Amino acid sequence: MRITPARVADEHEWIRERAPVVVALINDTRDALGEIFETEVAHVDREQYRDHVDRVFADGDLAVNVAALVALLRDLDVEDDYPGFVVDELLGRELAGMIAGTQPLRLLGEATFHYADVHTHPDTEGSGSGDPAGADDLDAALAAGFQTRIPGWEWRESASPFAVED
Repeated sequence: MRITPARVADEHEWIRERAPVVVALINDTRDALGEIFETEVAHVDREQYRDHVDRVFADGDLAVNVAALVALLRDLDVEDDYPGFVVDELLGRELAGMIAGTQPLRLLGEATFHYADVHTHPDTEGSGSGDPAGADDLDAALAAGFQTRIPGWEWRESASPFAVED
């Protein structure tokens, strides 16, 4: 695999165009987590998603790494799948964390990846029986990373009470 500026631009566009699938997964994940944590979580629309995709790719150092992980997951397949289970989980978790941001969002993105992955099935639009094993992990990673990154959780709407001011 070769990653060039043109390849990064191509992956950026592919991720933007994935909005119908990823935004639906983001909102399903937010609904489920909101129910579990007994809170309302704002839904994300396609424009918010695309705006945050653009923000991720505006940072060239982050963009090249996100593009590489996306490219790997788009092509990753292992005969009989199970032996490759750890590889696609590892790549998906890392991608979700990278997109989510710095700590503590990174850890939340990684944790949310596993939740979203369990609820993302190969019959999701655009993923299917002919797709590589990493396809559903890629969708789950994009959903987990962006749902964590994009505001909408009440606890993120105000300043932390733990901030120390001088």
